[in-house]
Amino acid sequence: MDAARLHNYTDDMDSALSIDSIDRPTVERSDDIIVEVAGAGWCQTDNHIIEGMWTDYVDQDLPMTLGHENTGEVIAVGDEVQTIDVGDTIICHPVMTCGTCRQCRLGEDMYCENLSFPGLTTDGGFAEYLRTSERSAIPLPDGVDPVDIAPHADAGITAYHAVKKAVDELNPGDPAIVIGVGGLGHIGLQCLDAMSAADIIALDIKEAARDLAADLGARYTVDPTSEDVSAAIDDLTDGHGAEQVIDFVGADVTTGYAPDVIAPGGDHHIVGYGGHIHEPSQALVDAEFAYRGTIVGQYTELQELVRLVERGDVELRTSRYDLGSVNAAAEQLEHGEIEGRAVITPN
Repeated sequence: MDAARLHNYTDDMDSALSIDSIDRPTVERSDDIIVEVAGAGWCQTDNHIIEGMWTDYVDQDLPMTLGHENTGEVIAVGDEVQTIDVGDTIICHPVMTCGTCRQCRLGEDMYCENLSFPGLTTDGGFAEYLRTSERSAIPLPDGVDPVDIAPHADAGITAYHAVKKAVDELNPGDPAIVIGVGGLGHIGLQCLDAMSAADIIALDIKEAARDLAADLGARYTVDPTSEDVSAAIDDLTDGHGAEQVIDFVGADVTTGYAPDVIAPGGDHHIVGYGGHIHEPSQALVDAEFAYRGTIVGQYTELQELVRLVERGDVELRTSRYDLGSVNAAAEQLEHGEIEGRAVITPN
């Protein structure tokens, strides 16, 4: 089969992956399933993997097939698979988990002590076929396009996971800030609108993104390039600040907004990454606000997100690329030229 493979870490996105002919995966364990890939979302994390950013956190053996936002049709199952049948169309939770460690028994899939992460630690879905596990597979409802929904396997569930934490702290009418209304942020904003009665304030440097935010439910928008963000939030919240901030950018400048825009006791959820936090500890103590990280989400949260999609509460803006165009997708994403999410269609 054909697969898009990373052989060497590089900053050069236009030639990052090569299309190789490799063996098609087969069932090796009793809980394995083999998927003919319909869609595999291209994520900013894929760019970071190519750059070698993840080598300090996980072991990676190159060459490796990327792609961790995967959907498709099941074509083979292991002997002990009971909940998934050949012919089912599924979306895959990003990680394969053991199910028996303490974290799995608590439902914290991303904390599994024995996880494998297709596209990050093992071969992923930028290929014609993918091996995953029964525990990772969620059947898709009839009428849901497996290509269009593919980015929800990571981008969507990550945005949903952050929003769900924020919603727990929001009362009706509370101000909540969404920073960055791009591929992740436009999902998160819709989730926030569907799951709360918060007054949503969207920050983005692009006019088109601010317009999109307004269309998707933001009550106010702020342009950080022409407005003083702190003053604007003061005006919109009567000087109180926002109860929750969901940061889909995660750059130095956006994490730096926190002390000036968060209400006492609020949270700054970091979803996008690449920047740093440079705040004195006294700033956190004085306002008793917190920075909270976000790493994908639980299997059950992906089920919940699929229900929101099925109901029409959350829609994705997607662009499709065939397997031979993976580097074009990487290059365009690197330069912020993709609206919404890119999806690779290997078959």
